[in-house]
Amino acid sequence: MDDIELIDNNCEHCRKKHRTDAEYKALSNRLSRIEGQIRGIKGMIERDAYCPDILIQVSAVNAALEAFSRELLSEHIRTCVVEDIKSGKQDTADELVSLLKRIL
Repeated sequence: MDDIELIDNNCEHCRKKHRTDAEYKALSNRLSRIEGQIRGIKGMIERDAYCPDILIQVSAVNAALEAFSRELLSEHIRTCVVEDIKSGKQDTADELVSLLKRIL
C-alpha cells in the first residue's frame, strides 16, 4: 500500500494518497476550469446578468464538479480500494459503501 500513508499515526482517517503526475495534472486541470467557471458566474452577477443565464452556468459548474467527483472516485476504487482488499483490509469495502451512501 505505497500509495497511501498516514499523516498522524493516532488518526486512521488522516491519510494521504500519492498521485501520479498524470492523475494530479488531470484533477488539477479540471479544478482550474471549475474555478474559471465560478469566476465567470461572479462576473455575471457583477454585470447584472439575467438570472436564467446565471443558472445555466451554475448548472454547468455542478456538472463539472460531478465529473470531477466521478473521476476521483474511479481512481480511488482502482487504486486504494483494490490495494487494501488485496492486502486483506476488508473494512475498506465498508468504508467505500459508507462513502457512496454519503455522496450519492
